[in-house]
Amino acid sequence: MTRSLIFAALALPFAATPVMAHEVLHAGHDAHAHGMGCGHQALEHAGHVDFLHDGHLHHGHAGHVDEHALEVSTVNPEAEELSATVTSDDHMHGHAGEEHMSVQHGTHVDFIHDGRLHHVHGDHMDDHGTVKLLAAR
Repeated sequence: MTRSLIFAALALPFAATPVMAHEVLHAGHDAHAHGMGCGHQALEHAGHVDFLHDGHLHHGHAGHVDEHALEVSTVNPEAEELSATVTSDDHMHGHAGEEHMSVQHGTHVDFIHDGRLHHVHGDHMDDHGTVKLLAAR
């Protein structure tokens, strides 16, 4: 067996393993502990509670904070043909002074409006599904 085939065979189990980053990717979090009543919006995500902090989802555990994002799924699609067009809004999102929270969804950012993900798409907004906001802030 050649050396390159041996290295490829040894690397194969690691190539299929997802990498889990255990770091906060933005500043301003050092002295803050997330929890119910901390002032940040809590939301249910993948069977646990995350906190929305400046457009990022934070999940604290084991003495550190993981950076999370909402995954693209059948519940929260991103393809325009799978999502509905928002018709109930009287305004576009993403303007100066935006009053709605934003969150990372896949590779883009959505706005949370009445428990739904709104994505600005040209001259309209796509509905990327629901998120479960938790009452205590």
